[in-house]
Amino acid sequence: MRQYDFIIIGTGAGGLSAALHAAKVGRVCVLTKRSAAESNSSWAQGGIACVKADDDSVEQHVADTLVAGAGLCKEDAVRSIVSEGPARIEELLALGVDFDHKEAADGHLEFDLTREGGHTRRRVLHHRDATGKEITDKLLAAVRANPGIDVLEGHYAIDLITTAKLGMVSEDRVLGVYVLEENSGKVITFRSDRILLATGGCGRVYLYTTNPSIATGDGVAMAWRAGAAVANMEFIQFHPTCLYHPQKRSFLITEAMRGEGARLIGSDGKEFMQRYDPRGSLAPRDIVARAIDSEIKRTGGPCVYLDISHKPADFIVSHFPTIHRTCMEVGIDITKDPIPVVPAAHYQCGGVLTNANGATNIRGLCAVGEVGCTGLHGANRLASNSLLECLVVARRAVELLEHKMPVSRTIAQTYEIPDWRTGNAVDVDELVVIYHNWDEIRRLMGDYVSIVRTTKRLQRAAARLRNLKREVQEFYWNFKVTREVLELRNLVETASLIVDCAIRRHESRGLHYTLDYPEPDNNRVPIDTVIRRY
Repeated sequence: MRQYDFIIIGTGAGGLSAALHAAKVGRVCVLTKRSAAESNSSWAQGGIACVKADDDSVEQHVADTLVAGAGLCKEDAVRSIVSEGPARIEELLALGVDFDHKEAADGHLEFDLTREGGHTRRRVLHHRDATGKEITDKLLAAVRANPGIDVLEGHYAIDLITTAKLGMVSEDRVLGVYVLEENSGKVITFRSDRILLATGGCGRVYLYTTNPSIATGDGVAMAWRAGAAVANMEFIQFHPTCLYHPQKRSFLITEAMRGEGARLIGSDGKEFMQRYDPRGSLAPRDIVARAIDSEIKRTGGPCVYLDISHKPADFIVSHFPTIHRTCMEVGIDITKDPIPVVPAAHYQCGGVLTNANGATNIRGLCAVGEVGCTGLHGANRLASNSLLECLVVARRAVELLEHKMPVSRTIAQTYEIPDWRTGNAVDVDELVVIYHNWDEIRRLMGDYVSIVRTTKRLQRAAARLRNLKREVQEFYWNFKVTREVLELRNLVETASLIVDCAIRRHESRGLHYTLDYPEPDNNRVPIDTVIRRY
């Protein structure tokens, strides 16, 4: 059994940032199921939204976020998180994060800010088209250099340990976590009064996604099983422009490309977005994704196209080197040819219900970044607000935990925590069953719970997921835990939460669009879809 002052699960921008802040007051352990360099954050291309230009303001950034959020944003959370953005950017700069600059009219260098869908100003800081990697690389280097932080790779968090799970009826608080050490196959108990979930999202619930293979909804599923409230999981953001090519199914084409003048066109070479929204290709993501979905269904084609070839070639290559290189690998020269694109699952706007400080309803448990639902994103995330939220809420969560539960007073060690029991479980003998169930979940979610939904489709998804959950649960109890088994367990749990939330929302709002209720319910104040296990 291992004891730490803070346990952080996940190595994206939120987890790494939280680790650096926590190490100032206590001993920190960072757990990640694969390598520390793998995270949703590291795949973020576009940038991080922050007010930096003279013609911009916090109030304008707040207003843009509220418009994109379609009435479900918590305005106080939005304002406070946006307001703290500049301070968090300064911390990144101190770590050596290299945001792109340009020469101003008077000769001095200034941030080369870009604009993305839903923003009325240029306020997105970026490092070419690999901003997330630049940020996480610098954060990870600082974490590895800190002697107060242990980074344990290949350690898969299985389940949280809470007083409620131990059968106690007093205040529900977190005590630790059971963790699979993949190299040995052993399950180790980690104790802590302060646990931060920074596990990212759940894009792998869908067949087509821009997310890395690690994005299996682990944090949401784990928190749900522990009794944390979950909210707004029906709002899955589909990024409008994922490369349509069999060799690069998960490759994102950043929204910043549209911010720099790229146009969405049909197979006839004509722009179509103006027919759907006066903002054209720079409309918010939910509108653009539905428009592309509609165009594909209208024309019968497999995709639409994103064209930036009218820009100078050196501009395209210098601003989007990763996209240019990747497309060239599959025979697409973006300086001359339009890019075939389709929408793909990208970001969960809901998650574990928290306040603006990342605190859940379980004492000592916080959720940071995409895994949490602070109220910043509402029914549709404004582009590039995600990395901003990671950095701001990470610092707040650590400060909250230290204030409410000072490191000098450790409680978890006063509870007797049982060791993990394997029982009669045996080694997995047929991985094909896992892969089949994994594939079925992702296909049914793509068919029934995608960009456009109906009540009948949702009910079909729910019925099949109930059966799959029983199969997966039986598999989980009868076989020794492996990463494959655990990911499948979390995948079916998270898919079920998405469907349950979607069934409860009898309106179309933001990212949730249903043909049975095609308009927002304006007869009442918009409310969150909150579900609790008990």
